Amino acid sequence: MKRAIVLVLTAAILFSLSGCGAGQNSSGSEQESQTSGYTEPLKVLNEIIAIYGEDDLFAMYGGNQENAVMDAPGKFDITKTEELENTFGLPKDQFSNIEDAASMVHMMNGNTFTGIVYRLKDGVDINDFADSVKSSVLEKQWICGQPDTFLIVNVDGSYVITAYGEAGIMEVFKNNALSALDGAKVITETPVA
Repeated sequence: MKRAIVLVLTAAILFSLSGCGAGQNSSGSEQESQTSGYTEPLKVLNEIIAIYGEDDLFAMYGGNQENAVMDAPGKFDITKTEELENTFGLPKDQFSNIEDAASMVHMMNGNTFTGIVYRLKDGVDINDFADSVKSSVLEKQWICGQPDTFLIVNVDGSYVITAYGEAGIMEVFKNNALSALDGAKVITETPVA
C-alpha cells in the first residue's frame, strides 16, 4: 500500500514538474512572438508604407516580377533565386538562410529604390548574413545609373531589410522604418561607390 502511494505521489510530482517546464518554454516562445510582433515580411513593409506622407510615396511594384503587385509591397516567391540575386543582390550562399520575403521596387527605375525584407531561418547569424549581402550589392555592376545609398536594417533579430536607392528616398525609407518598426536598428548604411 505504501509503495502504491509513493508511486502515485512520484508520478504526480513528475507530472507537475513537466507541466511547469512546458509552461516556461511556451511563455518564452510567446514572449519572443510578442517581442517580434511581425508574422511575415509583407507585414514589415506594410508597417513602413503606412507612415509615408503622400508627397514621399512613389510608384512601386511589390513581390517578384512574375506575380507583381502594383502600387504596394508584395510577397516575394523565394524560389525565384535568379531574381533574388540579380535584383536584390542576395548571394547564392545565402539562399538557404531565408524562409520568406517581401519586396518593393520603384516603378521607373530599380536603382532609384529597391528594397526587400527577409525572414531568416532560426540560427542564422544576422551579422554574417548582412555582411554577405553588403559585399554582393557593393560589387554589383550597375545599369541605368548607380544608386547613392545602401542600407541594411535588423528588425528584432528575425527580419532583415536590405535596400538601395537615391539618397533622399533612402533617408525617408530609413526614418520611416526606424519609426514604424519595433526593435529596428541600422546595421549598415553606406554610399554605393
